[in-house]
Amino acid sequence: MALIDRYGRKHDYLRVSVTDRCNLRCIYCMGPDGVKQIPHDQILTYEEILEVITAAAALGVTRVRFTGGEPLVRQELLHLVEKSSRIPGIAELTMSTNGILLPKFAGPLKKAGLQRVNISLDSLKPDLYRKITRGGDLNLVLAGIGAALEADLKPVKVNIVLMKGINHLEVPDFLALALEKELHLRFIEYMPIGAQGSKLQEYYLPLSYVQETAARMGLPLTPAESPAGAGPAESFNLPGGKGTIGLIHPISRHFCGTCNRLRLTAEGFLKCCLYWQQEYSVRPALGDAAALQELLRKVVRLKPEKHLMSTVEDAGAVNPRAMRGMSRTGG
Repeated sequence: MALIDRYGRKHDYLRVSVTDRCNLRCIYCMGPDGVKQIPHDQILTYEEILEVITAAAALGVTRVRFTGGEPLVRQELLHLVEKSSRIPGIAELTMSTNGILLPKFAGPLKKAGLQRVNISLDSLKPDLYRKITRGGDLNLVLAGIGAALEADLKPVKVNIVLMKGINHLEVPDFLALALEKELHLRFIEYMPIGAQGSKLQEYYLPLSYVQETAARMGLPLTPAESPAGAGPAESFNLPGGKGTIGLIHPISRHFCGTCNRLRLTAEGFLKCCLYWQQEYSVRPALGDAAALQELLRKVVRLKPEKHLMSTVEDAGAVNPRAMRGMSRTGG
C-alpha cells in the first residue's frame, strides 16, 4: 500500500537525519554558540534507522537522503549507506553535506552505494565563507566538490542559500562556476526556521533576482530538463554552460502541492513538513514492522495541505522559534 495523503500526494522519499552534530555553525542554521545537542543515547542507532527505512520501503518509498547536522561527522556512516543500499525497493541513496569531509569519504561512499551528493556552498570568497559558516575553510569544500566529481557522485549539486546583504552580490560568480564546471547550482530562498527565523525580513531575497542578474550578464536562463533528483527545483540552462541552475522557492512560490517527502529526525521523530510542529516518535513501534508501517501511514494521513509560510507577508502566521532548527530536523 503506497503512502498517499488526503490530497493525493504519493510519498516515496524519506530524508533521514543521522545526527544533529555539525562541524560548521552557519548563520542561517544556528546561533554563534551552536544548539543544545541531543544526548548520544537518544540518537537512533543504525539498526533502528535501517528498520524504519525497511518499513518505509515496503510502503513504496524508493528514495532516501541522509542529512544532519553534518552526516559525515557520525562514525561508521559507510556501514549505514552500505546496508541501506541492500534494502529491497530502495533505488536511490543520496546525501546532503557541507563537503568539508568529502575529500576523505567521496570514493568510499560511492563504493558503499551512495549515488550522489548535494553540497552546501554559500560563498566563493574565503573570508565571507568563513563568516557565514563561522570558521569553515572554503578550500576544503572546493576539494570536496572535486572529490565528488572524481568519484562520479553525479549529478553534483551545489546548494546556495541566497541572503540579501550577505552573499547576493556573488550571484555572477556562481553563474560563472556553472558555466565552467559540470555542477548543478541550486539557489534556495532563506527560510525562517528555528532561532534564526527572525532574520527573514533582513535576509530574504526572491529568486527572481538570480534570473535578473543572469539576464544583465547576457546569460538568459532557459528552462532545462531537471537533473536526477531535482525535487522542487526549477531547472535552467546557461548559454554554453557545462552545468545548470536550479531555483528553489519555498516561500515565494511554495511547492507543497507536489511534496513527496517524509523526514526522520536523528532521535527518531517522523515529520511531514519542516513547518509542521507535530511529530511522532518511531521508538514505540521499533521491533514491529506492522506497527512502523501503520505509524508511517498515520503521519502521511495527518499531513496538512500546505505549510503556513506561503509568502513573506505570512511571516506572522508561524513562530519560527517554536520549531526545530534545521540542524535538529535534517536539511
